[in-house]
Amino acid sequence: MTLPVKIRTHKISFSYDGKPVLRDATACFHEKSITAIVGPSGCGKSTFLLTLNRLWEEMPNGSMRGTVEMHLDGAFRDIYGKDFPVVQLRRRVGMIFQEPNPLPMSIFRNVAFPLQLAGIRERDLIRNKVERALRKVRLWNEVENRLSDPALSLSGGQQQRMCLARALILEPEVLLLDEPTSSLDPKAVEAVEQLLVDLKGRCTLLVVSHYLDQVRRIADRVVELRDGAFPIDAGTALMG
Repeated sequence: MTLPVKIRTHKISFSYDGKPVLRDATACFHEKSITAIVGPSGCGKSTFLLTLNRLWEEMPNGSMRGTVEMHLDGAFRDIYGKDFPVVQLRRRVGMIFQEPNPLPMSIFRNVAFPLQLAGIRERDLIRNKVERALRKVRLWNEVENRLSDPALSLSGGQQQRMCLARALILEPEVLLLDEPTSSLDPKAVEAVEQLLVDLKGRCTLLVVSHYLDQVRRIADRVVELRDGAFPIDAGTALMG
């Protein structure tokens, strides 16, 4: 059974400081599945992820053209359209980076931070959502008695799972992951991989990975980015 398309890109081109990184990258990605994006180093994989949540706009000297549409609220929407604020986009599209990026605050405040940005102030609701997010990433039992400790006191694997909890607390529809296990030990890698497989029933995951064994273990589909573009068959179910 073919799953519905969640994301479709059309001729995404990106340059940084005038140097081309992506060249007419056209592809579609199915909902509630894991798509692994592979390819040689420097081919634009990480940059492609940044075009899907507009995070590249925080970078100086970047330039993009092309179209990104996501199926949201029953219809495809242009995420670069004037009627789609970037704040709303980033509530629905989470991202995990190669290195854990805990904020300089407590474990609890790290996980709760997106709720505060979203204007949620009810303490009981925040506590419940923090616990639920930490349970999803199998971290609650390890930190429930030390939530006020600095996030930097956690191990690397724990920090990455905490960052996953932070990304999940707003229940995003899409999760972008850029080499999410590259800095982790084997036990932590296993925990994160199992978490990603569990998550695909609730959201659409795009994972950049250099590890072919990992790709075989978790991915429902693999697409290769080479010289800034995808193969033709990655662009099925395009704009229409």
